[in-house]
Amino acid sequence: MKILAVDDQQLVLMPLEKRLKELGYIVKTTTNAENAIDLYREFEPDLLIIDINMPGVSGLEIVQYIRIKITATKPIIVLSGNTDDKLIVEGFELGIQDFMKKPLSLDEISARVKRLIGSPVTENLQVSTNSILQNRCVGVVIPCYNEEKRLKSEEFINFIEKNSGYHLCFVNDGSKDNTLQVLQSLRKGRENFISIYNCEKNAGKAEAVRQGLVYMSQFKDLDYVGFLDADLSTDFQDFDDLVKTIESTNFQIVNGSRISRMGANITKESARKIISSTINLLITKIVGMPFKDTQCGAKIMRKDLIPVAFQSPFLTKWLFDVEIFMRMKNHFGSEKAQKMICEQPLKRWIHADGSKLSIKDSLNIGFQLIKIYGTYTLTPLFTKTKPDFQKEDSLNPLIK
Repeated sequence: MKILAVDDQQLVLMPLEKRLKELGYIVKTTTNAENAIDLYREFEPDLLIIDINMPGVSGLEIVQYIRIKITATKPIIVLSGNTDDKLIVEGFELGIQDFMKKPLSLDEISARVKRLIGSPVTENLQVSTNSILQNRCVGVVIPCYNEEKRLKSEEFINFIEKNSGYHLCFVNDGSKDNTLQVLQSLRKGRENFISIYNCEKNAGKAEAVRQGLVYMSQFKDLDYVGFLDADLSTDFQDFDDLVKTIESTNFQIVNGSRISRMGANITKESARKIISSTINLLITKIVGMPFKDTQCGAKIMRKDLIPVAFQSPFLTKWLFDVEIFMRMKNHFGSEKAQKMICEQPLKRWIHADGSKLSIKDSLNIGFQLIKIYGTYTLTPLFTKTKPDFQKEDSLNPLIK
């Protein structure tokens, strides 16, 4: 039994293809909707699974061509995040047999496929862990510097195996220990879901995150990109909640916030609490936005923002979060920028030992804030021009 699956997002097709092959089906997939008709004629599948919203040619146009021009009667399932009732009705009128709304589980998809065309294997099969096919694809940058002993490899593996639609990009920021070897071991066998961006020299967290995001901007099937600390002080459950917020709203950035409150487990060192409160007061004045916490290492944004916020290097190594918001403010204007940003409290944040922020760096923060204020606020006032943050700088990384 043969199945053809068509979707413009490879991160959706890969777990679907794997599950269907485990069930004994012969499977072909394509992200190119314009080639779907030729592949359908050549492959002659017993079942077509197709998305609706694809660039160039829509899924329903392909369904219409198959039913009217080719006059093929084999079953068709639409698998889409589009919940427009008119389109769903139109699909059934064109002759589809089923409509599956993302997100949904691989187990449910398997059951629906078996109901339509049966199962090629009668005995019990061992299939991979059930996961949810999402309606969006997310790229996550994880900066790493000397993380050989702190990197929680099992947690990263468990997450990508249970949650489809994620691609993790680990940026090795010139580590002096065996971090790169640990990352290569983590990636082995998971190359479709994990990338390693290797920087030969240590340039700091800001540059590691920036280069990772510029690299991920080349991934065509990603809807959102973000970054997360390697020690998982913010866990994946909270990060996934940030993603759910941005995909269900019009916000351009959702910023995690480590606000201590009842019902949340937010653990910081006492000294860090005092420093954070003082710094945040200064940042609020400089940014001109009522943030509670700009410095949380968990953020998610629409991929279109990368040229605005990340194309050119940051002034500072540790306060680049402030620079992101200043760049948005200068680019979009203060009022519009505030409407584009959501600050979402985390349910959990646990301080991990081994922080790369030294006492010297902490004492230097005041001077860095003055530098940010002068560059992003005073310079545009005196020159009557805005800093050019979209000028592309040359990148010459070693990408593995």
